[in-house]
Amino acid sequence: MKILVITAHPDDVDFGAGGTVATWVSEGHEVEYCLVTDGQAGGSDNTITREEMARIRRREQTAAANILGVTKLHWLGFPDGVVVPDLNLRREISAVIRMVKPDRVLTQSSERRYDRIYASHPDHLATGEAALCAVYPDARNEFAFPELLSERGLAPHSVPETWIMAGPNPKHFVDTTDMLEKKIEALLCHASQHQEPAELPMRMRGWGEQIAQASLRKNSCFSWHGDCRRINGGFNRNRCFHNSGFWRNGYRRIGFHYIWNSDVRIVLRRLRLTKPECERHQENQN
Repeated sequence: MKILVITAHPDDVDFGAGGTVATWVSEGHEVEYCLVTDGQAGGSDNTITREEMARIRRREQTAAANILGVTKLHWLGFPDGVVVPDLNLRREISAVIRMVKPDRVLTQSSERRYDRIYASHPDHLATGEAALCAVYPDARNEFAFPELLSERGLAPHSVPETWIMAGPNPKHFVDTTDMLEKKIEALLCHASQHQEPAELPMRMRGWGEQIAQASLRKNSCFSWHGDCRRINGGFNRNRCFHNSGFWRNGYRRIGFHYIWNSDVRIVLRRLRLTKPECERHQENQN
């Protein structure tokens, strides 16, 4: 299976779904990233120019991706902090979808969460909205952005499954206990974003425990339904099936997963940290 992860900033995927991505790669799936911005508005060091910060964050994300087994990254280069789900962004995300032709898309939630407000960064909401618009209808519709085909040779593509992370009403949880150390190593690659990196493992343990407990309270946490088959002969009919976790629109059935904030992790043993692989990777690059 080919999977495309679409996020606003470098480190979003590692915080939100790093363990899930590592799990997918270990299962033999091919994962690629699409990043809307270079993250130049991130970090707290005001002695670094924003252009240099963008270069730093690209290097950090590339190293983090390599740890999880991801080697293909698509950078859209939109300005950090001012992302809007306009037609320009929808077109460029649609272009990546048509290029990659994924069987599954994982992106950020377009719904604001008031209980965990930091998960609802405006760039995250805008990226989630634009990505969903790209999945349906833009990427699959030959009449949406016709220049993608005429000028770039990118034929329409229909995405069978769409997974949403950090949504307010999760329907599915992924146990990533075995991938915890890889997730933390990937996160430690984003050195420009961590003021207190020594506290990161404890934070990840705390988040994982909260999410694991939440998953036990969800009756349908492991249910999944989604395919891309014809129904009703192509009539334009919209219905929502909240319990089964997918949205049926028109003659396509589009699957939606909700992954709550970040990967589920059940703590079974004390974490032992070694020198992050990302540091070794960066040393080898120098």
